[in-house]
Amino acid sequence: MKKLIYTTVIAALISTGTLLAADAKMIYEKECTKCHGAEGKGETKMGKKLGAKDYSDPKVQDGVTDAAAFKAIKEGLKDKEGKSLMKPTEGVSDADIKALVAYMRTFKK
Repeated sequence: MKKLIYTTVIAALISTGTLLAADAKMIYEKECTKCHGAEGKGETKMGKKLGAKDYSDPKVQDGVTDAAAFKAIKEGLKDKEGKSLMKPTEGVSDADIKALVAYMRTFKK
């Protein structure tokens, strides 16, 4: 019974966004830094190879809607020939993806 209550409380906290700010940074560091870098500049070896955008640049940020960023994180991103540039981020909820988009917005200088 205690396990059920604990699980329910954690699920409620996650669904309300209480844990999302710290989680977004943790998920970003785990899933995104290899290509996008710690500051979102895309200057990593893999980021340069795949053409990752510099999300610290206000012009780049202004050119990407939250909806487009959400879709890219959820579904992945392919080039015009269908080659995968970014795999879908698996194991994250829609709330986590929204938090990742908000976290990405903090890179704008």
